[in-house]
Amino acid sequence: MHTQVLQDGAESFEVSVYEATTASPVVLFAVGSGGQPERHTSLLGSLAKSGFTVIAPHFERLTTPMPRETDLTLRARRLSLALDKFLQSGTTAVGVGHSIGAATLIALAGGQMWLGPGRRVNIAPDSRFTRLALLAPPTGFFQALGALDALRIPMLAWVGSEDSITPPAQTEWLAHAMLDWQTVDVRITEGAGHFSFMDQTPPQITEPLSNKQAFLQEHSSEVCKFLLS
Repeated sequence: MHTQVLQDGAESFEVSVYEATTASPVVLFAVGSGGQPERHTSLLGSLAKSGFTVIAPHFERLTTPMPRETDLTLRARRLSLALDKFLQSGTTAVGVGHSIGAATLIALAGGQMWLGPGRRVNIAPDSRFTRLALLAPPTGFFQALGALDALRIPMLAWVGSEDSITPPAQTEWLAHAMLDWQTVDVRITEGAGHFSFMDQTPPQITEPLSNKQAFLQEHSSEVCKFLLS
């Protein structure tokens, strides 16, 4: 793994890069509100070992429970800039995201993100995605009429039964909302919480899983299988 600095206008941002072979598929990883992808070491390492080149932009930590439109558009723009840098012209990518990162990927893949009535987030869709793996996705952003109509790629959505931030009902709603035109592979892990997908959880969080390492290996392996299928 190495870190590369990219430009976003007059500003710069870091991207962690796990390189495989030149012709390897590209995974764009969208981190959650904490902004630091190295907290997902098991997953990112498993993806690289499976033959993917993984690109994972870093972000400033979000400081409010509801992100601002400027926070969301900045993250979406920098995710697309990272693809511009590392993805060869005419090729495609798959996306993996945790929490708000998962929601941002849904928007990039064609979903309409809303912060409330009349408050659509202006995120330009990126047609390069062919699959999405969504970990603890917050789907309340997409409940406006027709918000998911343009989303036509296979998705894996995984959540913990003890997740109080993005509870399983949100993931189940996503699968039901898209049932007529796209199947969503829903996984619910009994006893897991919102941060169980991370190797390094926030310091104030008590991990509900007693078998955390086994879960990290399981979900990392299953995400790799889904993206390769």
